[in-house]
Amino acid sequence: KRKSKETPAPKALPKRAISPMCGSMESSGSSSEVLTFRGDPCTLYLDDETSFRGYSFGAKTCKAGEVVFNTSMVGYPEALTDPSYRAQILILTFPLVGNYGVPDESILDELGLPKYFESDKIHIAGLVVSEYSWTHSHWAAKRSLSDWLTAAGIPAMYGVDTRMLTKKIRETGALCGKIEIDSLESIPFDDPNKRNLVAEVSTKEPVVYNKGASTKIIAYDCGMKYNIIRYLAREHNVELTVVPFDYDLEANPSKFVWDGLFLSNGPGDPAMCAATMKSIKHALSLDPPKPIFGICLGNQLLALSAGAKTYKMKYGNRGMNQPCIDLRTSRCYITPQNHGFAVDTDSLPADWRPLFLNANDKSNEGITHSSKPFFSAQFHPEAAGGPTDTSFLFDKFIGTVRGEVQPLNLLNPMHYDTNLYKKVLLVGSGGLSIGQAGEFDYSGSQCIKALKEEGIETILINPNIATVQTSRRIR
Repeated sequence: KRKSKETPAPKALPKRAISPMCGSMESSGSSSEVLTFRGDPCTLYLDDETSFRGYSFGAKTCKAGEVVFNTSMVGYPEALTDPSYRAQILILTFPLVGNYGVPDESILDELGLPKYFESDKIHIAGLVVSEYSWTHSHWAAKRSLSDWLTAAGIPAMYGVDTRMLTKKIRETGALCGKIEIDSLESIPFDDPNKRNLVAEVSTKEPVVYNKGASTKIIAYDCGMKYNIIRYLAREHNVELTVVPFDYDLEANPSKFVWDGLFLSNGPGDPAMCAATMKSIKHALSLDPPKPIFGICLGNQLLALSAGAKTYKMKYGNRGMNQPCIDLRTSRCYITPQNHGFAVDTDSLPADWRPLFLNANDKSNEGITHSSKPFFSAQFHPEAAGGPTDTSFLFDKFIGTVRGEVQPLNLLNPMHYDTNLYKKVLLVGSGGLSIGQAGEFDYSGSQCIKALKEEGIETILINPNIATVQTSRRIR
C-alpha cells in the first residue's frame, strides 16, 4: 500500500473512559484492563493521498467508489437502499448511527414493495460513521445495521472524525476513495461516474402497478425509489407502467396507453442516458402535448432533452434539510435531496424557466416550460426519508394529467436575492439571580459564532455573563 497522510486509529482507552468515536468496546476483565475497539482495523483512502483510520462493522471486504456525505440525522435504511447512491462510499455526518437497527425486509405494502425500504437491496459501496451503536432498540427492528451490511457484502467503518472528513470534501470537492481492511489485499481506486450507473439499477422489463386504473402514467426507471411508486400508484390511484431507462417510446407508440410521462431519480452523470433522452425528446414534440414531470435525475434529463446543459457540482447536495425557493411565490421549502449534478440555469432555452432555486448555493432546483405542461424538481417531494412539504407537486402533475388543474407554468420567475446584513442586534437570556442554577445560553453563543463566520458584526445586549465568560470564540 502506498504511503499517505493518515489520521491515527483510535487508541485503547483506560477503563471507564468514554470515547467520542466508539459505540461499544470490550474489556479483558482485570483491574488494569483497557477498553478496546471492536472490529477489524481498516482505512479509508482518498485519491488525494490522505487517509482515515477506523474499525470495521460491516462485511470483511474492500470496496472503492466516490466519497459523498449525507447530513440527515435519521433514515439510513432508506438512504442505503436509494439507487441514487449507487457505487458511492457514504459518510453520515450525524455522530451516532445504528441505534434503531434495521426493519424487516419481508414486510410488504399493498403494492408488493418492501414497506420500509426504497429498493430491493443496498446500493452504496461502503459506509463511514463516527460512532456505531452495537446494540439497537426499535419496535420495528429485525436485525442490526452491522448484520444487514455484512449479509449484503458492504464494508463499513466507525471511529472516523466524519465532520472533519465532510469539511474536507466541502473544501476540496468530490473525491474518489476506497475502504480497505488492513488484513486484505489493496484494491485500485474507481470513479463510478465514468460508467452508466443508471443501466445498473434500472428495471430490465416493464412492470405495471395498480393495473386497471383510468389514469395511465409511464415512468422511466432510472433508479426510481419505491416511495415514488407509492405516491403515484397508491396515493393518486394511477396505473403506473415502469419501463427500463432505454425503453424506446417512439418505436413503441401503441404498446402502452399513457396520459402522462414521469422521469425518475437515479445515480451518476445524466449525459450517460442518451437512450432515455431520445424518448423524452419525442414526448416533448407531441401535439397536443402530454404532461411530463421529473424528479432529481429526471430534472437533469428533462433539461438536457430541452437543449440545456448540466454540470458536476463541487460536492453535491445530500440530506433532508436543503432549503429551496419557489420562484412563483418566493416561499422557502425544506427538501430532501441526493444528487451530484445540476442544471445550468443560464443554458435553458428561451421557452423554459427556472422553477425552484437552492437558497444555500443558488443551484437550480427545478424547471418548467412557459406554456406547455412540462416541469421538474431537483429535490425529492416523495421524501423517504425527510419532509413531504413539496408533495403537492404530485397533486399538480396528476391534476394536470386529468385536466383538473392548470399546468404549472411560469412566465416570469421572481428574482430572489438574500439580504447582505452587516450588523445584528442579539438579545441574550439575561443574568443569573442569587441561588439560581448556572444555565448557559447555548443557543445564543452558537448564534454569535455562526454570525462571526459570516463576517457579521453582532451586538449582544442583556447577556448571560456566564455564557460570555465560558464560551470560546464568541468574543
